Amino acid sequence: MHVFLCPQMFSNNDEAVINKKLPKELLLRIFSFLDVVTLCRCAQVSRSWNLLALDGSNWQRIDLFDFQRDIEGRVVENISKRCGGFLRKLSLRGCLGVGDSALRCCENPTYLFVNSTTEKTDHTNNCLSKFCPKLKHLDLASCTSITNLSLKALSEGCPLLEQLNISWCDQVTKDGIQALVRCCPGLKGLFLKGCTQLDDEALQHIGAHCPELVTLNLQTCSQITDQGLITICRGCHRLQSLCVSGCANITDAILNALGQNCPRLRILEVARCSQLTDVGFTSLARVSKQSHKHTAQQCTSICITDGTLIQLSIHCPRLQVLSLSHCELITDDGIRQLGSGPCAHDRLEVIELDNCPLITDASLEHLKTCHSLDRIELYDCQQITRAGIKRLRTHLPNIKVHAYFAPVTPPPSVGGSRQRFCRCCILL
Repeated sequence: MHVFLCPQMFSNNDEAVINKKLPKELLLRIFSFLDVVTLCRCAQVSRSWNLLALDGSNWQRIDLFDFQRDIEGRVVENISKRCGGFLRKLSLRGCLGVGDSALRCCENPTYLFVNSTTEKTDHTNNCLSKFCPKLKHLDLASCTSITNLSLKALSEGCPLLEQLNISWCDQVTKDGIQALVRCCPGLKGLFLKGCTQLDDEALQHIGAHCPELVTLNLQTCSQITDQGLITICRGCHRLQSLCVSGCANITDAILNALGQNCPRLRILEVARCSQLTDVGFTSLARVSKQSHKHTAQQCTSICITDGTLIQLSIHCPRLQVLSLSHCELITDDGIRQLGSGPCAHDRLEVIELDNCPLITDASLEHLKTCHSLDRIELYDCQQITRAGIKRLRTHLPNIKVHAYFAPVTPPPSVGGSRQRFCRCCILL
């Protein structure tokens, strides 16, 4: 929608031309597209605009991050009261001045973001449990003070919870997870990145009580093993997105279990999982027709080879994003196989090849028919040249190429016995 308002149409008088020409319903519709700052400015134009700009229907989604240093609890309370039953999404990221008492007025939000605030404690979640019974999405990422008591309180007061992010809340253990999943059977998204105390027993509770789970992030949960993840695979058949990057104990058994039990899997991230091999990826690829994204990032030299790319090109026609960072055995031949597969011409959008030392300009030639390719990562691919990238861009002019070429090393000084640069400077 494009609206052009001439200066002469504005007036502090409620009888301004714009108020006569446009019905209030249309003005209200226009205001619904404005952000918080603009709404506040409009509210100062006239009494009629004040009523329209501060109408609760315009304040269904509020993000106060830009005001985090100035916002106080009483402001949040006033907003909540003014919005009535309209408020659905409230972000208090970084708002240190908003205390727990302000949450008492937030009865209606179904989305609440209070992440990146170390001051939020178990008492905060007790308030949420008492005053936000309709809560469905809650983001507590990096609220490092919360413990298992928070999850117990949320499970008792917010049974409708569907998505919870407690990434980097490293005091949470299996006991908190058990309390949460037993009373929130509708959980569809769990983000547990950096919860380093979680182990296989925590995953067993999730697998037993979360049949609706769609997204699970376990990045850097270093204690988990095949045993716990296999339980997830067997109990969460709707799983579409799984991140286990940094979980170094997992093996090909996980890839087999995913292939057998999770037919809807679309996104798999396994960066720094050095025990995964071609055998496991081949098994997964053969049954993962739905996969849109695979991240085999940093499965270093002993693991991923061109064999995996051949299987992906054959069995994953919907593949859109593929990360092969640090897969040091990938060669031009593997990229050729991928580039000739059914996903390449119309589906593949992103491919990450940084730190693949065997990749050359020939790989870029194999990718020039990937018409949907939007981004390619080539950092530290030492055999890639500027000329190769230029040729790729002649076929894909809109592609984003992320690469780095070191500046030419300056030559030593000529004609004198003393060099202009020391040895370290020449290397740098």
